[in-house]
Amino acid sequence: MFETNMKKVLLIILLIGGFAFNSMAQDNVSLTMQYQKMMEKVINHLPEVANSTSTKIMSFAESLLGTRYRYASSNPKVGFDCSGFVSYVYKQFGFSGARSSADFANKGKAVKLAEAKVGDVLVFTGSNAKVRRPGHVGIIYSIDEDGKIKFIHSSSGKAKGVTITNLEGYYKNRFLKAVTVME
Repeated sequence: MFETNMKKVLLIILLIGGFAFNSMAQDNVSLTMQYQKMMEKVINHLPEVANSTSTKIMSFAESLLGTRYRYASSNPKVGFDCSGFVSYVYKQFGFSGARSSADFANKGKAVKLAEAKVGDVLVFTGSNAKVRRPGHVGIIYSIDEDGKIKFIHSSSGKAKGVTITNLEGYYKNRFLKAVTVME
């Protein structure tokens, strides 16, 4: 996650540099000033990206990729069920009090999916989408420029463990709500 943010920042720097040095339409002094101001904004933003709580949460969650699925467990040595994984990750950052998917559905602040951000919890139905009560949870891992969401969760399905999945199709149909549990 941090590498992705750094790649984006470096790409922005390269693009800014390319525009600054390839444009002949403006005089060199104003281009230099514009370039300097843009660079200051980018550099001043780097500490936020590197130190944000959501970046730290995602880096920690990412370190658990591949941990096997284990029903009713929140122990990385044994494996995780979905809510065990989410509660274990958030516990490392001071959030406690939620262990089941229903707990997560009732904790924190509900947000519209369009307003959800990286680090928010997604609550889904169980495997039967017709039964509209909490049965699965995951954490928003990334949101691309088109608004497409990927989430990290412990799946009992094909992946049989902690994995990253696109919020589409099967999971989109099961989606119940997004919840911010940490500000």
